[in-house]
Amino acid sequence: MFTGIIQAIGKVRAIDLLEGDARLHIDSGSLSLDSVSLGDSIAVNGVCLTVIDVGPNTFAADISHETLGLTTLGELVVGSSINLEPSLSLASPLGGHLVSGHVDGVGELTSLQPDARSTRMGFAVPQALERYIARKGSITLDGTSLTVNDISAAKIFVNIVPHTLEQTIMGSYKEGSRVNVEVDLIARYLERLIEK
Repeated sequence: MFTGIIQAIGKVRAIDLLEGDARLHIDSGSLSLDSVSLGDSIAVNGVCLTVIDVGPNTFAADISHETLGLTTLGELVVGSSINLEPSLSLASPLGGHLVSGHVDGVGELTSLQPDARSTRMGFAVPQALERYIARKGSITLDGTSLTVNDISAAKIFVNIVPHTLEQTIMGSYKEGSRVNVEVDLIARYLERLIEK
């Protein structure tokens, strides 16, 4: 589990292609890996990955064929900047919302405009996800916990404050940027309960 509060911006150091799967080698930037062990989870652009190797300021994780096809991780190249968040512990403050790291789909930035000191961003999301998104509800984009300001016709709008623009990869987004989308965990479970 994660909170959607990005701890550091890392960089892709190397990508190994392995029989349809891939292995990412990541420079963790300012994220300390002192307490990270093999088998721990780290969210990379909102995707929960398992650490299979760890060294000073670097770690490696495998990405399955399915994850490559359902997220933007297959679009990463050496040098790509990535959002990083270690998994939540019981002692961690829950600053964002409960995030599983299981991406529901890929969205695309369609508009970007100043809004006082914030930046208002509009994202087209897969139509199948629209039903799980509520105005003033939570959503995760590339691992960042955000509040939905508005939703209309499979398009959501969020305001990004200066701190978030500086501390995540959102500051580098341009129209057409693709992002990993995870809807609120509660909405998914609620639907399942109602179906029974």
